[in-house]
Amino acid sequence: MLDISASISICLPARNERETIGAVLEPMVELLESGAVQQLAVVDDSTDGTGDLAVRLGAEVYEQAALLPEFGPVLGKGDAMWRSLSVLTGEIVVWLDADCTSVTPTYVDGLTDPIRAGAADLVKARYRRPLGDDPKGGGRVNHLLARPLLRRLFPDLATLRQPLSGETAATRELAWSLPFVCGYGVEIGMLIDAAERGARIQEVDLGVHLHRHRPVDELAWMADEVLDVALSRAYGEAAPVSRPPMRSVLPAADGGLVLRAHGV
Repeated sequence: MLDISASISICLPARNERETIGAVLEPMVELLESGAVQQLAVVDDSTDGTGDLAVRLGAEVYEQAALLPEFGPVLGKGDAMWRSLSVLTGEIVVWLDADCTSVTPTYVDGLTDPIRAGAADLVKARYRRPLGDDPKGGGRVNHLLARPLLRRLFPDLATLRQPLSGETAATRELAWSLPFVCGYGVEIGMLIDAAERGARIQEVDLGVHLHRHRPVDELAWMADEVLDVALSRAYGEAAPVSRPPMRSVLPAADGGLVLRAHGV
């Protein structure tokens, strides 16, 4: 069981997030400098200078394609998260979205406290997401697809309000034991796979979540990926492209790759 002194790594997968990444990193740098967290990393695949900005703000920055390159091109968000495990050293791993503009230092306490208290292995955020004049209109794929899928196919997870939230914390042990779906189905895949392994899952309220909203045509293919993952887990249909558990790739959960971060 982890305790209150467990080390914490924070990771932001990023792709062309220069306009928003500072709002996420600045409060996290405060935690790093105070010693509340031990590692702040960005795994980057950007052409707009996101990585350079992250270095200036105080984060370790790794190019996604340089992590485990023997697995070929990086195939989306889930693949980036999986590759990040090769350089994250904390006993608790926290992933945050790089396009959220409402992040505060309390996010990390909220996500990690249940794990440090020995009450959870995986923690997901829940929050209210405004969209225009509708105070709860954001998270359309979450409300219209992911939650109904869980209610029908995985009723033990039906109480979760934000199964697709990008703000996630897990023990290193659990994260290394899970396969990672390569695309945007990674969040629901991690959730279902963790539950099937008997992991203790909690959801914490992080208040109001502000970030960019994608157009409907982008949401459509994201919804396709979420649906494919849920159906593959429920009915054994052909699974989306996934990466194997990290513990089967690297020799030990306390090992990992030793890479030099960009700008460090």
